[in-house]
Amino acid sequence: LRAPLPVLPSSNRMKWLAYVFAAFSLAMAQLHRDPTLDHHWHLWKKTYGKQYQEKNEEEVRRLIWEKNLKFVTLHNLEHSMGMHSYDVGMNHLGDMVGKLHIQWYLTICIQSEKTGSCGACWAFSAVGALEAQVKLKTGKLVSLSAQNLVDCSTEKYGNKGCNGGFMTEAFQYIIDNNGIDSETSYPYKAVVGHKQTSCSPWTSQGSPPSQLLQKSCLVVGYGNLDGKDYWLVKNSWGLYFGDQGYIRMARNRGNHCGNARYSSYPEI
Repeated sequence: LRAPLPVLPSSNRMKWLAYVFAAFSLAMAQLHRDPTLDHHWHLWKKTYGKQYQEKNEEEVRRLIWEKNLKFVTLHNLEHSMGMHSYDVGMNHLGDMVGKLHIQWYLTICIQSEKTGSCGACWAFSAVGALEAQVKLKTGKLVSLSAQNLVDCSTEKYGNKGCNGGFMTEAFQYIIDNNGIDSETSYPYKAVVGHKQTSCSPWTSQGSPPSQLLQKSCLVVGYGNLDGKDYWLVKNSWGLYFGDQGYIRMARNRGNHCGNARYSSYPEI
């Protein structure tokens, strides 16, 4: 699954977040938190290491969290009655909503939980696909450098580093560069910075860039559960998302979430 991921520059993003919190504060001025949930709120914050710089922000986050908790509770009740094919749960994103949520998940790498302000899921999807092919070809599982792509597969390829990019163009960069560094030699820093690379050549095939989808993920398998076909997808929202960072998405169901469009994979 592939697509460009536009991300606001850091300064604009902070201003935007400030406006959003102000709007939330006004919208929720008449709302009051449920005191019976105080213990659960503090437990949730401790579990996920949540800290807020300002009291106003915590008040807003608390109200969002309560709203999300209510949704999870009601949804799972309906799931128990056969009204949904899946259940849901509260995780580290439980105090976020809408674009606030998007700004957070772009910063997280599933494998190592390294955070920052870098929209690099396109790069992690590309190296994840390559790692699988290396494993099939050599029998060795080697972590490859997403940072290499963030730094070097840039404007020439239509990619924008921490502001989004395309997996197919990442593959093309690797072909042109005759290789890609390993994660060990070129670790992820969640910022754009340049470094020379020297690795073995790869080849790839894929589909052209798209402006329609807004998220890149790595499909690692497929199957059938209770009569429902699914793709097993490795996401980039952290280990607390889904099942240890993975999610089952509907397969053979009318291109659900665009997961049958613009797929790509490399060949060695």
